[in-house]
Amino acid sequence: MIKKLIISIGLNALALYGVLYFFPEITYTGGITFFITGGLVMGILNGIVKPILKLLTFPLQIITIGLSLIVLNGVIFWLFDQSLQALALSGITLTVPTIKSYFLAGFVFGIINWLTHLFFKS
Repeated sequence: MIKKLIISIGLNALALYGVLYFFPEITYTGGITFFITGGLVMGILNGIVKPILKLLTFPLQIITIGLSLIVLNGVIFWLFDQSLQALALSGITLTVPTIKSYFLAGFVFGIINWLTHLFFKS
């Protein structure tokens, strides 16, 4: 159980690193602590909040043939940013310049996270 949790946090941190690599306009501070904290927060959001939002938006997903999930990923990334601000951890910040960046980052995070979890079967 603990091993699976650590692997999941690491894979989320890796996906977060990938997002920040592909989008240099999204800046962060905190180094490795940012990625560990970010992996944990994204794990919580993807594990608890995202399934609830998917259930609530299910009719919209049917109508849009699943394309609304891109918007949902953007909302999750926005919630991630808001969560980091609410936690107010010393030296850990995330700056996303535009709304478009939230949606693109959420989309890329979802793809990277899906691929890493596919390969590592966590």
